[in-house]
Amino acid sequence: MRPSHADHATTPLKSRGLGDWQTVKTLLPYLTKYPWRVFFAISCLVLAKVANIGIPIVLKHLIDDLSLPVDDPKRLLIFPIAFVIAYGLLRLSASLFTELREFLFAKVTQNAIRQVAIEVFNHLHSLSLRFHLGRQTGGVSRDIDRGARGIQSLISYSLYSILPTLIEFAIVLIYLATHYDWRYAAITFSALVVYIMFTVMVTEWRTQYRRKMNEMDTSANQKAIDSLLNFETVKYFSNEKFEAKRYDSFLQSYQKAAIKSQQTLAVLNIGQQIIIVIGLIGILWLATLGVMSGELTLGDIVLINTLMIQMYIPLNFLGVIYREIKQAILDMDNMFSLLNKDQEIKDKPDALPINLRQAHLGPKVIFKNVDFSYEPNRKILKNINFSIEPGTTTAVVGSSGSGKSTLARLLFRFYDVNAGGIYFDDQNISQVQQTSLRKMVGIVPQDTVLFNDTIGYNIAYGNPLASQEEIIKAAQAAQIHDFIMRLPDAYQTSVGERGLKLSGGEKQRVAIARTLLKNPALIIFDEATSALDSQTEKAIQEEINKLTTNRTALIIAHRLSTIVHASQILVMQEGEIIESGTHEELMSYASKYATMWNLQQNEIETPVLENTTIKI
Repeated sequence: MRPSHADHATTPLKSRGLGDWQTVKTLLPYLTKYPWRVFFAISCLVLAKVANIGIPIVLKHLIDDLSLPVDDPKRLLIFPIAFVIAYGLLRLSASLFTELREFLFAKVTQNAIRQVAIEVFNHLHSLSLRFHLGRQTGGVSRDIDRGARGIQSLISYSLYSILPTLIEFAIVLIYLATHYDWRYAAITFSALVVYIMFTVMVTEWRTQYRRKMNEMDTSANQKAIDSLLNFETVKYFSNEKFEAKRYDSFLQSYQKAAIKSQQTLAVLNIGQQIIIVIGLIGILWLATLGVMSGELTLGDIVLINTLMIQMYIPLNFLGVIYREIKQAILDMDNMFSLLNKDQEIKDKPDALPINLRQAHLGPKVIFKNVDFSYEPNRKILKNINFSIEPGTTTAVVGSSGSGKSTLARLLFRFYDVNAGGIYFDDQNISQVQQTSLRKMVGIVPQDTVLFNDTIGYNIAYGNPLASQEEIIKAAQAAQIHDFIMRLPDAYQTSVGERGLKLSGGEKQRVAIARTLLKNPALIIFDEATSALDSQTEKAIQEEINKLTTNRTALIIAHRLSTIVHASQILVMQEGEIIESGTHEELMSYASKYATMWNLQQNEIETPVLENTTIKI
């Protein structure tokens, strides 16, 4: 016996919370949306098996009638013809009920796959930024893909193979026990039990090799996707051979596990065949003795032989089916385990939508005694206190790693603070609905990542319901419309994976247009002009100034010249606010801000010397 499908099994997560039966139990609610379809499908399954068992019984009577003496009145033509017609009708019925079963259950299966997939997809989007920063995209997508296929496989093999086989066994055993010597049923049942026990034990033993195969398969897939996503970096450092060697190391481990799995499969197949052959020999030996003694007819031996063949053909594939079901359950377990991932950032049961007092100006934002850390042993923000008045602009400056961008993440509530609170118009953002909060806030990030779609799609992502005129208006405000119109496909131009077909400045302007289209109450610019040339930066800065007029805004900046107009400027260092005030006030302090300003002014005024040797 050779398997008709790849002999894989998905590796369980390190902390598996579901067992095999629990995984199946988790799936059941998705199958009960159409209870009548399930009922009729199972009814068709039973009827198909009854018709299938009736075929050899009718064949037995046909052979027995044809074996009668010529002058026997029972050998009239009407009887053989009746059995031939019955034989044909049973054949047709078996096929008809089988197809009807699949016709009825197809909607149940596909609906379950869709419901589970969308639930996992939604749950992944509900997980915290911490989870997504630590995930392996290739591994997660592989788990979802395998899980969806696992549902299809489990239903297919259970409903179309295992359950029909069990029903057929039950009918055959009852028939043999009631119409023939009890030994026929005893041998059949014993062979079945031994076969199942042997298959389960050997398959469980082989599971370690299948798990190893899929560990390496998943790891290889993760490395391949990671390498291809960072194609440019690989090229920059001429590390194609290094990446190929790293990828091949996982493929070699996969190969070793696959060979071991195939070898153990041969052991399983041989053992299964030995058990089946012993059972068949025992049954046919008894039937042969019965015919020789006159207790049985030729029709009986044909009936018994046909019943055994009909039973042992599906039994012959029980090992493959069992392995596929185990694989499907493991695949589903991985996917359902994603649903068990802690959401971390959750809405309170009584959370209400955020309500702004002055929606046309934006919220009053207050950071009150905020402490925050990504990891317990490394504090990022330390007792942060400041407020942004409605309709005003606050700028945050400081060295890299001082905690500036963390403020933006906390305003979106990607994380909850360790201590203190963040308030919008006196509403603690941890007490309101996350969706309503994030609709109020827009951001132009420092590192813009675009969808692998058109420029028009990426701009419209700020408001999927926006008209083409609104999209164009946002693009014009972001100083990118003219560039788009020079492209052969204009707004239908593809930006490529993560927007790699566009330059850094072009991506930044798309991000600005996208945020303009969202028209948020609070807008955050996180180094929004860092990737722009001086001329474009000046034009964009004018648009930012217009956009932030009479709107609550937070600007995280490196170039101090872009935030001199801010109502207040916060200077951060090592997670603390060390200075605050307007540009003029901070310059008068002659402290950290003034030092940063003077350094940047000197950089602008001092020309860059060519052929300068830098010694390290």
